[in-house]
Parts: sequence; C-alpha cells; structure tokens
Amino acid sequence: MTGVRRLIVNADDFGRSTAISAGIIRAHVDGIVTSASLMVRHAGAAEAVAAALGHPGLDLGLHVDLCEWEPVGEEWLATYVVVDMSDREAVAAEIAAQLERFRELVGADPTHLDSHQHVHRDEPVRSVAMATAAALGVPLRQTGAIEYCGAFYGQGRRGAELPEAITPAALAGLIRELDDGVTELCCHPATEAESFTSYSAERPLELLALCAPDVRRALREAGVQLCNFSQLHPASRSAR
Repeated sequence: MTGVRRLIVNADDFGRSTAISAGIIRAHVDGIVTSASLMVRHAGAAEAVAAALGHPGLDLGLHVDLCEWEPVGEEWLATYVVVDMSDREAVAAEIAAQLERFRELVGADPTHLDSHQHVHRDEPVRSVAMATAAALGVPLRQTGAIEYCGAFYGQGRRGAELPEAITPAALAGLIRELDDGVTELCCHPATEAESFTSYSAERPLELLALCAPDVRRALREAGVQLCNFSQLHPASRSAR
C-alpha cells in the first residue's frame, strides 16, 4: 500500500433505541466511530439528536427506513413494511418525508444517505435515493467512489452467528487490509442487547471492539486516517 488510506466508521440505526443511540455515542467518544445514520421514524430519534449535539465531530446522515426483514428458518419474514417498495411514487414520497423529518430534528441536511437493510440497492428505491443524494450533494452508500465494507457484522446471510467477525482482532485485521482511498466501514453498536431485533447480542460485542485499544493501535500502525463524510464533502457539513 503506497497511497493514502482513510476510513469512515459509520454506525447505522441511530435513534432506533436508547441503548443503540448510547452505544453509538460511546463508540464515537471512546472508540473509532466518526459518523452515524439516523432512523427518523422511531421515537428515540429526537433523543439521539439531542445526544449528538454535544459531539459536532459525529456526522449525521439519513438511514432511509422502508421495511425490516428477519430470518425465520429458511425464510425472511417482514417485521414491518412502511411503503410498497415497488411503487416508485410512494417510495419517493416516503423518502422525501423522512428527509423533511431529518431536517426538522437536526436543523440541517444529512451528510450522507444510506438505508435500513440496504433496500436502496434495488429499484425503484435505488434511483429515488440516488436522485435525492444528488440533489443534496452528498454520498449514497455503495454508489460512488467510497468503498463499502460490511464485513464487520456478527451474523451470516440467514442469521447464523458469526461472533468471530466482530472481535477486536477481526476489526484490526479489516483495518490492516484496507485498500488505498476512502472506505466506509459499517457497524451496529449498542450498550446492551434488546429483544426487538434479531441482531441483538452482537451489538454490545461490536461496541467493545470499536473501543478496543488494539483497534486504535492497528489504525496507527497501518497509517489509516479516520475521517467522516463532511470532511470529504465540506458543503454537506451540518450547521448544528
């Protein structure tokens, strides 16, 4: 590796619950998280934004929330559906509503866009999300020059436990293997496990890894620079 390597560590699900939001703030203060994606539909969103006000170095993006699916045996079953994702007009209206709610809560535009369970990878959500990001002048996950790393995740595709993927050693290994350029690493920390999601016991383990001294050491030794989205796109910096 001869070029500059920069890493955005983005925590999804900010505002989903008190434990998740507290875990993200702790992972920013005591760990390596530089950015968070806010779920504006949930009751904890306002509390999360209030907590973030004291941490201006933590970017806030919009985590577009249209549905959630959980693995049950060999199937994936919906736990909630916000909008028919085959209906482009309905999708566009919902994303616009969530963006407006974000602005009401934060007092600024998001520094980046992504989506819950990556629903923006498929049409028509993809093109609507891309148009929204373009209008805002901010990145949309997995659509631009920023490399995406989703390997720091404690479950397999059908919910099989993968605790070895979220240890400090695993995270340090991912850091050492980063390519030149900018990478976004996704994470889902929380201060405690909660029953409303199947990705539960893994969240406190992620928090431990994100705050581990060995991970900081790996960053220093590899010469990887932590950054956030607004440092790459100054025009998107929040006014909060």
